[in-house]
Amino acid sequence: MLHEFLRSPLQIGAVAPSSRRLAAAVAAPVPEAGDPVVVELGPGTGAFTGMIQELLGGRGHHVAVEINPRLASALSRRFPRVEVVTAEAARLPRLLAERGHAAADVVIGGLPWVSLPADVQHETLCAVRDVLPADGAFTTFGYVHAMRLAPARRFRRMLGVSFEEVVAGRTVWGNVPPAFVYHSRRPRDIRPIGRPHGWRSGRCSCASKPWAGLAGHR
Repeated sequence: MLHEFLRSPLQIGAVAPSSRRLAAAVAAPVPEAGDPVVVELGPGTGAFTGMIQELLGGRGHHVAVEINPRLASALSRRFPRVEVVTAEAARLPRLLAERGHAAADVVIGGLPWVSLPADVQHETLCAVRDVLPADGAFTTFGYVHAMRLAPARRFRRMLGVSFEEVVAGRTVWGNVPPAFVYHSRRPRDIRPIGRPHGWRSGRCSCASKPWAGLAGHR
């Protein structure tokens, strides 16, 4: 993990795998029954992947989107039941459609949001919202020490634009570094102006207007 962080610090965002306690908090929305479609963004070394697989117990579909080819290859070998895709998270709508999934029941984010530029934060959150139904859930995490950084505050505002309900969970002090989980539900219906209902592309399809003033704020 340290080796990959040194090679690509903006893509990895952490020097150590997340703790099992943090993994349990992030994976909490995975349904206990049925055959859900669970998407994992930025699985890295698989700290959350293993927990999701435990909760699924062989049910449903688990799609993991990892931009780092070396991490994606290692993840595929470690978790043969997981469909690992080497791609950008912002391409999520097309990636799911290509695999026959109209939507995702749960999206779990392990991306280094604070390290991402505003436009990438925007496009990725838009893609997440595009694939979630009205009762879908999105969870991701942040580090306590980074909460006051401008990119972290911007990301929190973007969550509020994308979802009607955003709740920050308790701090997981046992994680290194200490972290907390955002639980987001009820994705907002932000449709692109001048595009027909149901329009969809490989990247996000939301209008730029709701984000005005967020991306440029420092």
